Amino acid sequence: MKKLLIIIILLCSFSMIAQDYKTHKVKKGETIESIAKQYLVTPFDIYALNPDAKQSLDENTVLIIPTSRVKNDPIPETVKEAVSFKKHKVRRKETLYSIAKKYSVEIEDIKKYNNRLYSENLRKGDRIKIPKFKTVVSKVSLNNTIKKYKVQPKEGKWRVAYKFGITVPELEALNPNLAEVLQPGQEVNVPNISNNEEKAVEEEFNYYTVLKSEGYMALNRKFGVTQEQLEALNPELKEGGLKLGMVLKVPADVEIENTLADIANTNLSNNLSNLSRKKIALMLPYRTHRIDVDSVQEAKKAIKRDGLLSVSLDFHAGALMAIDSAKRLGISTHLKVFDTRNQPSEISKILTDNDFSEYDAVIGPLLAKNLDRVASELKKDGVPVVSPLTMPTNLYNNVFQTIPSDELLEKTIINFVKSDSLPRHMVVIADSKHKAVSDRLMAEFPSAKQIFSRKNKKGLEAYFIYQTDLENVFKPGKNIVFLETDNEGFASNVISVINGMAFKDVEIILMTTNKNKAFEGREISNYHLSNLQFHYPSPNKTTDISTAKNPFVRAYRRAYNVSPNKYAVRGFDVTLDLLLRLASEDDLYAASSSDIETEYVENKFRYTKKLFGGYYNEAVYVVKYDNLTIVEAK
Repeated sequence: MKKLLIIIILLCSFSMIAQDYKTHKVKKGETIESIAKQYLVTPFDIYALNPDAKQSLDENTVLIIPTSRVKNDPIPETVKEAVSFKKHKVRRKETLYSIAKKYSVEIEDIKKYNNRLYSENLRKGDRIKIPKFKTVVSKVSLNNTIKKYKVQPKEGKWRVAYKFGITVPELEALNPNLAEVLQPGQEVNVPNISNNEEKAVEEEFNYYTVLKSEGYMALNRKFGVTQEQLEALNPELKEGGLKLGMVLKVPADVEIENTLADIANTNLSNNLSNLSRKKIALMLPYRTHRIDVDSVQEAKKAIKRDGLLSVSLDFHAGALMAIDSAKRLGISTHLKVFDTRNQPSEISKILTDNDFSEYDAVIGPLLAKNLDRVASELKKDGVPVVSPLTMPTNLYNNVFQTIPSDELLEKTIINFVKSDSLPRHMVVIADSKHKAVSDRLMAEFPSAKQIFSRKNKKGLEAYFIYQTDLENVFKPGKNIVFLETDNEGFASNVISVINGMAFKDVEIILMTTNKNKAFEGREISNYHLSNLQFHYPSPNKTTDISTAKNPFVRAYRRAYNVSPNKYAVRGFDVTLDLLLRLASEDDLYAASSSDIETEYVENKFRYTKKLFGGYYNEAVYVVKYDNLTIVEAK
């Protein structure tokens, strides 16, 4: 047995000499990846000869390094290059296989240029692009420490970086011209590790990208997760520690809102590929049958009296400005306007008398119950229905909810506060009607002081507090007060009291999860709100109309001789976003992946698909009062 062992050792030695193996003594700070790059081999080449290195890589360890198997000389590579596209409308019973066979292309080629087909089935009436290729022979240099990876649907930078065990900055260094948003099918450079070493993103966990100068203590304050917990979930931390841009696996109960969004605002006007004429329907409750159109004075009175008519006209005006802006980008639009009269019978008549199967999208109706009726009817044809101003009752799979939910607004302001690692004192003031949200805030900020409005002698809500209720509550430094109420009197009372308690060394910042009409009443002082830097989450930010720097504002003034109100701005933003998305992909579904965030005059849009339903907007602003103006809070 001993002789056999000696023979094996000798054979291995001869083999190493024949293949010209090298040895390498590990220096402080070196990793297997850095050593592999130095010798032009792959990490798993080193692991094959040094299996113990997988467990630990200590300083002064001697590694056996094989000779690089790859010559870094240019070699010919044949690739297919799409030179044009043919439009194909899917017929009944057609499949990807039959279409691919008809046009002599691969199924994968069709999916690559119709990204939504990676996650959705082909449907009758779908319009898809069929690529036409030419063959290109080019010379490429191979480097066996790097390989090409094809980005999968909904993969952003952090997912790719995590998958290949590198940081986001390292991924960007490997791909110098990498855009902020990755596109499905795009090829990127990644470390050449073996397939079984790629890390899967496990949906039962959350993930977080480490920020600059962020250590274990900061992460513990932010998420309540200890170093030991992080190292158990991320074993690589034991060797290399925390690095800027490193993607960490964290427990599922750690809420990380938008931290991993590999999203910069996407300028869709730079990515226009589908310039076919867009057919859009606009359904609004004008109720023109109630207006005497022969009398200008009567028409003006009707607009003032009828809130729905006023909103509809303002939204319509903004939409027309958006269509004009899209036209200058080469996007032509066929717009058909329908007066729903805010009557179910009229909506039924519109649906019966018109064929919407060829429409690219429908904006409206305005009110939820009417929008549900239209969406339910049009979902069989897959026609997108955009809810412009209200929350849909049912989020059917063809519905696009443009207004973020109250739950999302609440989470956004909570995460905004949590993102500030500086010490602060927290106070939550609420009336009994808002006890539920007060309790949720206390669960997020356990050290906060919880205060409720006073009761009268009969035990009923009195909607006030005394200054003495806040004695010894505020401390020198930053103090954050959440006020949760929809009662104007209570809001006025609390705002007045805490404004009088803000001194030079005591900074008080007022916040709320839901900025309702209670904060806009006559009794509320905007000077106090500005002094308290009032923060709140909002679906939109406020544009300073007085400056008129925005091209839309200038154009609107030229056209209508007045400044646009929030409904006109909303009409512009919603419609322009819709048209640009339709022009950047085959349809609205393909153009609404969660890695695309757009922003216009006052609104931004980032859609996420509900598992068994439609699309909802997750883009939320946090705004604040600053010198009597409302600005985005950073």
